[in-house]
Amino acid sequence: MKLSTRIALSVTVVVPLLVVAAGLLLLGLVNRDLRHQQDSRLHERATAVLPDVRTLLNAERNGRPKVEQNQQRKVLGDALDAGVRVVAADGTLVLAGGPQPAEPPTATAPGGPVTVRAKGHTWRVLTVRVEGASPGTLWLFSPASASDPQISAVRRRMLLVALLAAPVSGLLAYALADRATASLRRLSRRAAALDPRAGAAGFTAERSRITEVDELTSSIGQLLARYEEQAGRTAQALDTARSFSSAASHELRTPLMSMRTNLDVLSAHPDLSAAERAEVVQDLQDDHARLLELLTALRMLAQGDLVEVSAFGPLDLAELVDSAVAETGRRHPEVRVSTALPAELRIFGWDAGLRILLANLLGNAVAHGHLPGEPARISVRLRAEGGSAVLTVDDAGPGIAPADREAVFRRFHRGADSQGSGLGLTLVAQQVALHRGTVAAATPPGGAGSRFEVHLPLLVADARAPQLPVRRDWISRNG
Repeated sequence: MKLSTRIALSVTVVVPLLVVAAGLLLLGLVNRDLRHQQDSRLHERATAVLPDVRTLLNAERNGRPKVEQNQQRKVLGDALDAGVRVVAADGTLVLAGGPQPAEPPTATAPGGPVTVRAKGHTWRVLTVRVEGASPGTLWLFSPASASDPQISAVRRRMLLVALLAAPVSGLLAYALADRATASLRRLSRRAAALDPRAGAAGFTAERSRITEVDELTSSIGQLLARYEEQAGRTAQALDTARSFSSAASHELRTPLMSMRTNLDVLSAHPDLSAAERAEVVQDLQDDHARLLELLTALRMLAQGDLVEVSAFGPLDLAELVDSAVAETGRRHPEVRVSTALPAELRIFGWDAGLRILLANLLGNAVAHGHLPGEPARISVRLRAEGGSAVLTVDDAGPGIAPADREAVFRRFHRGADSQGSGLGLTLVAQQVALHRGTVAAATPPGGAGSRFEVHLPLLVADARAPQLPVRRDWISRNG
């Protein structure tokens, strides 16, 4: 059922009910006003006839028939259309005239008019005590049904208005609702004609000057934008999975073939000497370690490509650096590491990603930060500079040629004597990019060895969380 039809039917039912409810209230008010007018007339009649009633009671008490007859006529004339009953103090009926019940209302007390019922009729009765030398009681009667014709007229008009209001209000409501929902119908047609390939860009917001419709239009646009974003993230995840599979199959081919060769050697030559067998087994262990390192690095790259901004939060970079240095010392007790860290330096970052960054920076320094025959010497410094946290990792190795300082961050780039996966510094560059920072290779101030300097934005109070970078393809591109 159309919305305009629902509105019209609702109005068709509700409006007559409201008219009837208002009519009932009006009937009550009119009835109260008519009764008040009737009571006022009774009081006026009582005021007018009271002097003649006193004279009538005195005449009756003194036995003066002529005066009594005259006073009776005066009392009836002054009472007009009201019924009159006068009783002496001893209960003798002195006068009874005009419309009134057959039996006197003995239970009524002096005061304001009251309603009494007798033989199916309703009366408004005003009781007045007559004081003086000849006391008595005066009753004035007015039929309560005197106002019934007016009440009936109001009731008939109310029913007529209710009957007319039903179709008229329904038609008007349908016309107004049909016009009010026209913008909704236009919005529905636009949504139905939307090309899914166009996405949020194909759905332009048009102002209708109707708040609810404009809010719905905005919500549809936001929904399309979120859908488009999620579809992009899904496509990116699929690309990442394909790239992971491609890179893994390409890079794992060499160590797997080497392992297969060594296994064939062990199988074909069971009579190898212990030294030769130990050499082959060592090659197998090295290839196995290289496989694990490569798969771990690829998994970390995939994590960086798929991480969401919800994983980021305020972190103490000084604490993370201190923890990473301590872990390096436990794994490589022969390495000499010096540090200079502040008490606290907070940034907005991804805890797991920063740990990957630090582990690979320090791991690279352990592997390449020494000359042959000497233990690695590493210097780690962290400071605040401007609006950035600056981390430097210096080593005492042979250094990096200026021509190779950008290439070391590329995927699968290895030096001539490197035994690693070629992804360690790529992971560093990826995490720095995710944190909106920069990283560069250089030479320490002493002129020997290598320096890696990382700049990351400091946490700013009340600042909005930064968005992740657009580029999220480190596992599939060479960089």
